[in-house]
Amino acid sequence: MFKTRFTEEFGIQHPIVCGGMTGVGTAELIAAVADAGALGFLSALTQPTPADLDAEIARTRSLTTRPFGVNLTILPTVQPVPYDEYRQVIIDNGVGIVETAGANPAEHVKALKDAGIKVVHKAVAVRHALAAQRMGVDAISIDGFECAGHPGEDDIPGLVLIPAVSSKVDIVTIASGGFATGAGLVAALALGADAINMGTRFVATTEAQVHDNVKDKIVANTERDTTLVFRKFRNTARVARNLVSEEIRDIEQRPDSSFDDIAHLASGARGREAVLVNGLMDDGMWWTGQSQGLIHEVRSCRDVVDSIVKEAHALINADLPKLVASAG
Repeated sequence: MFKTRFTEEFGIQHPIVCGGMTGVGTAELIAAVADAGALGFLSALTQPTPADLDAEIARTRSLTTRPFGVNLTILPTVQPVPYDEYRQVIIDNGVGIVETAGANPAEHVKALKDAGIKVVHKAVAVRHALAAQRMGVDAISIDGFECAGHPGEDDIPGLVLIPAVSSKVDIVTIASGGFATGAGLVAALALGADAINMGTRFVATTEAQVHDNVKDKIVANTERDTTLVFRKFRNTARVARNLVSEEIRDIEQRPDSSFDDIAHLASGARGREAVLVNGLMDDGMWWTGQSQGLIHEVRSCRDVVDSIVKEAHALINADLPKLVASAG
């Protein structure tokens, strides 16, 4: 067992988090993460309506008695999203922990905190972490450059970003981006974090409700099989390297190209249908982090969490002490 500020303040057995993942963060996975002693976040916007989120929270509670959270990601969209309605569903259901991400969450943080909910905000820079702390969030999930999704535009890897944030904020920090092993957990704790967040590792589990081709591809891929898209539009995203992401990059490099030229390729609906549902790995854009180079098999959530904790304990108690010369 590890005792950190995260486990103490959030009441979670292990300092391990499965952050919100659109299209992946559904009841089966999040309940399994919770039962393994970690903290998982349902993805609110995976559910088409607030009513669907209400049902998904109930479904998760039917699968586990342990605590879990809900992710609310605030991003620009073509169709307006009723964020306040999703937020109210979270409050009405008595969810104890919410993860916010994307745009400025100030309005939501106030409402959630007024309802007695703990808030974790995902950030990609020290300045963003400090701003979130000033808003009153309870924890920062700090995304290093290795992460899947949006690592920001500063390109700072976790080895630098995690201690930079941990040394400047007074609240719980969760290290995110590149984590999949017990060694990673030990490293994060040594760098000043209170827990680790894993996305890609939890996608490659038996409980993740995605096509088996996705899980098999993560296992087969190396750390080199990701690419960065949307750099031209200052909305950088790390995704799997495939035919679609390579085509997006080629179009971006044209001097006169605009986002309209790649919108049909980058469509989230296309990616979810082609890849996550049908397993057509080159027919849509899909998200994965460099940590896939550390993932060598599909395992249950419990096996993943237990093995990480066991490996971390072995490193701290048996292996690392051997490196310290005795005073005598």
